[in-house]
Amino acid sequence: MFDWFRNRRRRKLAEAPFPTGWEDVIRRNMAHYRMLDEDEQQRLRERIVIFAAEKNWEGCGGLALTDEMRVIISAMACLLILNLPRTDFDNVESILVYPSELVLPERRIGFFETALEPLEPAYPITGQAFEQGPLILVWDAVLESIRYAGGGYNVVYHEFAHKLDMQDGIADGTPRLRDRAEYRDWVKTCSREFAKLLKDVEKGKRTFLDEYGATDEAEFFAVATEHFFDQPLRMRRAAPELYRVLKGYYRQDPAAREQKDKQRRETDSLDEDS
Repeated sequence: MFDWFRNRRRRKLAEAPFPTGWEDVIRRNMAHYRMLDEDEQQRLRERIVIFAAEKNWEGCGGLALTDEMRVIISAMACLLILNLPRTDFDNVESILVYPSELVLPERRIGFFETALEPLEPAYPITGQAFEQGPLILVWDAVLESIRYAGGGYNVVYHEFAHKLDMQDGIADGTPRLRDRAEYRDWVKTCSREFAKLLKDVEKGKRTFLDEYGATDEAEFFAVATEHFFDQPLRMRRAAPELYRVLKGYYRQDPAAREQKDKQRRETDSLDEDS
């Protein structure tokens, strides 16, 4: 019964006119949006409306959260699930947005816990996803993702990739996949690519993927997702097998979109010169 009411509410949200001004916000702040075809843009707008309405948003640390902030974050998050019919990020209930880099309180040992190794010290973060809790974003980091689009860094893609990873109950770098064949291909390919990145980082070699991806498998998936959507052509050249499995999982081909967009802009430029 709950699913019926939820789906009915989502249909009503999707069928309503897209809020005035929201598309302008997306076009100004999300470079990938112009690469989508009309059908993809329409489906993304529907996702955005549902996502923005269903999540609990909170400005923290003195930040006055605006509709524009919510739309930008929603657009980037929903790009990841554009072609994933199984989810609307149902495991994301609350999104806490801070103005700038913050340090979370140091975790204390529970009364019934025994410390087998030293606890990690508190350190500044720009975002964090909790398996049983909110998703935290720093607005300055979101703005940096916009300002340097195409550089392979996007805190929204990164943190929401963690939430996709967590949908099967564990953050291990393997999201919920379709069948055993896809799992086998994923594990084989990603294990090889992760081991390669780890080896290259240990040797001090320059790598295409950000070296933070060598932290563990969960961070590898999140970093790979950033590059997949933000540097797809470069990723397809530098890590073709990793690009292939991500393309299969997300059911999207950002490299083809970027290539088509570049060709269109080159044609437009030639037309203007002639």
